[in-house]
Amino acid sequence: MSNLDGVAYQAVPEGVVQAALRVSRRRGVPVADVPIIAVAEEAGLSRSTLMRRLGGSRRALDEAVRAAGVDPGGQKSVRERAVEAAAGLISEHGLVAVTLERVADDAQCSVHSLYAVFGGRDGLLRAVYERYSPILDVEAVLAVPREALPETVRAIYRLLVDALSREPRVLPAMLADVLSRPDDPAVQSIYQHAFSRIIEGVGQWLTSEVAAGRIRDFHPLLLVQQMIGPLLAYFVMRPAAAHLSGAALPTSAEAVEVFAQNFLKAVARSSASGTT
Repeated sequence: MSNLDGVAYQAVPEGVVQAALRVSRRRGVPVADVPIIAVAEEAGLSRSTLMRRLGGSRRALDEAVRAAGVDPGGQKSVRERAVEAAAGLISEHGLVAVTLERVADDAQCSVHSLYAVFGGRDGLLRAVYERYSPILDVEAVLAVPREALPETVRAIYRLLVDALSREPRVLPAMLADVLSRPDDPAVQSIYQHAFSRIIEGVGQWLTSEVAAGRIRDFHPLLLVQQMIGPLLAYFVMRPAAAHLSGAALPTSAEAVEVFAQNFLKAVARSSASGTT
């Protein structure tokens, strides 16, 4: 056991220290700015196991890194640390794991600070979704003068793929919660604030495309589901499929092109499809 400012800390395994240093070098950020979930993954541990080995404190890891001769660096703001901590919890355990107490522990702040910054758990979850979902980028694409229909479809697909594929896997975890626990209050809050926002935004754009005569006149929700549903299903299941398939999976770019072509063939009027 070590003692920091009168508080006893558990000795940190050397393998965990080296894992933190490797992730820090790879990301080009100080150790103190590496999310605890990233250290756990590098060390081959679950987040909960790593926290037990750290004696329940992130500070123990930073002090062990300092003892190894490396300055762990400064900390980000409470908002930044909390959003990253919550994202790691969602990616590993789903929305149910995100309590303000656990986030405060990982982010090295107080629960009172989280209330001051976010107003509560719902505000924190909304901040996580806005950071790790494509909602802001999609809204930006749709806010500028439109490109041709096929290019806009492909641009939205690329943003969705990026959000579905990057770590921590926040968007797939949230989608899983929406499907498995649709009546949960936390899920309802995220859906009403976030998922509905992107569905409405894309739906309004598709409605304008209908009015312009570029796509067929279907119900906006059906158009949104036909556009986004197949792509979401494929990329959410892709990590598991990579271990099951005997043949190499198509690249993300190839998959985007296939889904874009299929959607355009299904709904676009011939003059606007841009398909080959």
